[in-house]
Amino acid sequence: QVQLVESGGGLVQPGGSLRLSCAASGSIFSFNAMGWYRQAPGKQRELVAGITVGGTTNYADSVKGRFTISRDHAKNTVYLQMNSLKPEDTAVYFCNARKGFSGYWGQGTQVTVSS
Repeated sequence: QVQLVESGGGLVQPGGSLRLSCAASGSIFSFNAMGWYRQAPGKQRELVAGITVGGTTNYADSVKGRFTISRDHAKNTVYLQMNSLKPEDTAVYFCNARKGFSGYWGQGTQVTVSS
Protein backbone atom coordinates (compact mmCIF):
# COMPACT_ATOMS: atom_id res chain seq x y z
CA GLN A 1 0.00 0.00 0.00
CA VAL A 2 1.35 3.40 -0.98
CA GLN A 3 1.78 5.90 1.82
CA LEU A 4 2.54 9.58 1.42
CA VAL A 5 3.46 11.64 4.47
CA GLU A 6 3.59 15.42 4.23
CA SER A 7 5.44 17.71 6.60
CA GLY A 8 6.71 21.27 6.77
CA GLY A 9 3.53 23.29 7.05
CA GLY A 10 3.00 26.02 9.59
CA LEU A 11 2.33 29.68 10.20
CA VAL A 12 4.41 32.19 8.26
CA GLN A 13 4.21 35.94 7.69
CA PRO A 14 3.47 37.36 4.25
CA GLY A 15 6.63 37.38 2.16
CA GLY A 16 8.07 34.45 4.06
CA SER A 17 9.06 30.98 2.92
CA LEU A 18 8.25 27.37 3.74
CA ARG A 19 9.39 24.06 2.34
CA LEU A 20 6.94 21.18 2.27
CA SER A 21 8.12 17.58 2.09
CA CYS A 22 6.27 14.49 0.88
CA ALA A 23 7.90 11.20 1.82
CA ALA A 24 6.71 8.17 -0.12
CA SER A 25 6.74 4.59 1.16
CA GLY A 26 8.41 3.37 -2.02
CA SER A 27 10.48 4.60 -4.91
CA ILE A 28 9.09 7.84 -6.30
CA PHE A 29 10.15 6.67 -9.74
CA SER A 30 7.44 4.01 -9.54
CA PHE A 31 4.90 6.81 -9.98
CA ASN A 32 3.98 8.33 -13.32
CA ALA A 33 3.75 11.73 -11.68
CA MET A 34 3.64 13.42 -8.32
CA GLY A 35 2.23 16.74 -7.33
CA TRP A 36 1.09 19.17 -4.72
CA TYR A 37 -2.51 20.28 -4.42
CA ARG A 38 -4.13 22.70 -2.02
CA GLN A 39 -7.58 23.30 -0.68
CA ALA A 40 -8.68 26.49 1.02
CA PRO A 41 -11.87 26.67 3.11
CA GLY A 42 -14.93 26.74 0.88
CA LYS A 43 -12.90 26.16 -2.27
CA GLN A 44 -12.16 23.21 -4.49
CA ARG A 45 -8.87 21.38 -4.33
CA GLU A 46 -6.51 22.72 -6.96
CA LEU A 47 -3.23 21.65 -8.49
CA VAL A 48 -0.32 23.78 -7.34
CA ALA A 49 2.66 22.03 -8.92
CA GLY A 50 3.43 18.71 -10.54
CA ILE A 51 6.42 16.72 -11.69
CA THR A 52 6.46 13.73 -14.03
CA VAL A 53 8.72 10.70 -13.79
CA GLY A 54 10.74 12.28 -16.60
CA GLY A 55 11.22 15.47 -14.63
CA THR A 56 8.81 17.76 -16.45
CA THR A 57 7.27 20.29 -14.10
CA ASN A 58 4.13 22.39 -14.28
CA TYR A 59 2.73 25.09 -12.02
CA ALA A 60 -0.50 26.92 -11.40
CA ASP A 61 -0.32 30.45 -12.77
CA SER A 62 -0.84 31.84 -9.28
CA VAL A 63 2.41 30.33 -7.98
CA LYS A 64 4.71 30.55 -11.01
CA GLY A 65 7.98 32.22 -10.09
CA ARG A 66 7.36 31.74 -6.36
CA PHE A 67 7.03 27.97 -5.85
CA THR A 68 9.39 25.22 -6.97
CA ILE A 69 8.74 21.49 -6.98
CA SER A 70 11.72 19.16 -6.75
CA ARG A 71 12.56 15.61 -5.75
CA ASP A 72 15.24 13.53 -4.09
CA HIS A 73 14.97 9.96 -5.32
CA ALA A 74 17.48 8.71 -2.75
CA LYS A 75 15.09 9.88 -0.01
CA ASN A 76 11.92 9.01 -1.95
CA THR A 77 10.78 12.55 -1.23
CA VAL A 78 9.21 15.34 -3.23
CA TYR A 79 9.49 18.93 -2.06
CA LEU A 80 7.60 22.15 -2.58
CA GLN A 81 9.67 25.25 -1.90
CA MET A 82 7.33 28.18 -1.38
CA ASN A 83 8.73 31.71 -1.42
CA SER A 84 7.11 35.15 -1.28
CA LEU A 85 4.08 33.65 0.39
CA LYS A 86 0.81 35.54 0.30
CA PRO A 87 -2.28 35.31 2.50
CA GLU A 88 -4.14 33.74 -0.42
CA ASP A 89 -1.70 30.81 -0.29
CA THR A 90 -3.32 29.78 2.99
CA ALA A 91 -4.71 26.25 2.57
CA VAL A 92 -4.22 22.61 3.41
CA TYR A 93 -1.57 21.26 1.06
CA PHE A 94 -1.80 17.67 -0.12
CA CYS A 95 0.74 15.46 -1.80
CA ASN A 96 -0.52 13.29 -4.66
CA ALA A 97 1.02 10.42 -6.57
CA ARG A 98 -0.27 8.64 -9.67
CA LYS A 99 0.57 5.09 -10.67
CA GLY A 100 -1.26 3.80 -13.69
CA PHE A 101 -4.96 4.49 -13.12
CA SER A 102 -4.52 4.79 -9.36
CA GLY A 103 -4.08 7.96 -7.36
CA TYR A 104 -2.82 8.31 -3.82
CA TRP A 105 -3.08 11.16 -1.32
CA GLY A 106 -1.31 12.19 1.80
CA GLN A 107 -3.11 13.44 4.90
CA GLY A 108 -2.36 17.09 4.19
CA THR A 109 -0.42 19.79 5.97
CA GLN A 110 -1.76 23.21 6.94
CA VAL A 111 -0.08 26.34 5.61
CA THR A 112 -1.22 29.64 7.07
CA VAL A 113 0.12 32.94 5.79
CA SER A 114 -0.78 35.75 8.15
CA SER A 115 0.73 38.67 9.97
